[in-house]
Amino acid sequence: MPNPVQILASAEDVEHAFYDAIARADLESLMALWADDEEITCIHPGAPRLQGHAAIRESWMMIFERGPVMIRPRHVHVAHNLSCSVHSVVEEVKTPDDPDWQEMHILATNVYLKTPQGWRMVLHHASIAPGTPAEQTIATSGILH
Repeated sequence: MPNPVQILASAEDVEHAFYDAIARADLESLMALWADDEEITCIHPGAPRLQGHAAIRESWMMIFERGPVMIRPRHVHVAHNLSCSVHSVVEEVKTPDDPDWQEMHILATNVYLKTPQGWRMVLHHASIAPGTPAEQTIATSGILH
């Protein structure tokens, strides 16, 4: 289970702290942002669904073995109410110390709940975005998922 951290006043505060922890490869800070609930879920691009603190912690520990990852959230779309906030994000991802690494774009959904401990993450679901950034547009047609 995560150690208690400061009470975060908004889902945006949690999201900022989430990407900051990834950029520093700070596993403890990252895990402290998740809700104290074994139903939390994380899906990395091309990977299976992970549930619970132990599985999510292990996955981030393996990612951080290669060092920090620079992720810049862009095109954030937020839908929220008093107790839940859903963020649809285009992530620009780059590993700074690998000269062969190509920048990639990820589509992510981050879901936050307001808890007695402040806002906490309950879901991070990421997948590789199709096409190039210039080709990515927000779908406004009648196409359903």
